[in-house]
Amino acid sequence: MSERIAVVSGGTRGLGLALSGRLTALGYDVIALYRSDETAARTAEKEYSGRLQAVQVDVSRPDEVRAATETILRERGTPAVLVNNAGLNIDRPLLDLTDDDWQTVLNTNLSGAFYLIRGFAAAMLAAGGGVIVNVGATTGIRPRRNGVNYCASKAGLLHLTKCLALELAPLIRVNCLIPGMTETDELVTRFRLDDPQHRAAVLAEIPQQRLASVEDIADAFEFLVGQGSVYMTGQKLIVDGGQFMW
Repeated sequence: MSERIAVVSGGTRGLGLALSGRLTALGYDVIALYRSDETAARTAEKEYSGRLQAVQVDVSRPDEVRAATETILRERGTPAVLVNNAGLNIDRPLLDLTDDDWQTVLNTNLSGAFYLIRGFAAAMLAAGGGVIVNVGATTGIRPRRNGVNYCASKAGLLHLTKCLALELAPLIRVNCLIPGMTETDELVTRFRLDDPQHRAAVLAEIPQQRLASVEDIADAFEFLVGQGSVYMTGQKLIVDGGQFMW
């Protein structure tokens, strides 16, 4: 591998963009996958000019993922790092949840990671190995109301991490990064954190009394992709300010 390549799904905005940016700072050329936000994709390319290429792929569609992975391998080479960050919420009570609500979230959050790993794993093994980081969620461990599809997808992602850490060892390390409440536009909107009362209620549950910044999460991510974690695989790294002490 003459150039160090990293692939990040959901890599053009929010936390995914921060992870893409951290990888460029570490010397990687990043291929950031996105589903539909063309404006964010072009903005990310401009921000990391020459170091980030945005590629439109719906990771929930296996044919699209297969075509994208084949093109990346042919045109850019084998990634040393794969980050499965693409995620989707469709929150409703169980009795209001449609078949499409269930399938869309599971296919994006869980199957999408599987499709990407399947697409790159053989080449990564042949190239001598690499690192896979799956971005999970605290609700994959601790349930919540009105999100059974999301919680199930993230719980599945944790077990996918462990199974593939077994299968791909010793050459490929697979770990799960689990952010706590992180200050992104999506989270602020979903939890109404622009309302001081809602924000205060959330902060009261966090011993460090603040939300994570995307850079806090990127610092933990850097550990997972770096030499400091070379003897770590099949694990979950929870970065949540002490909110959940499992």
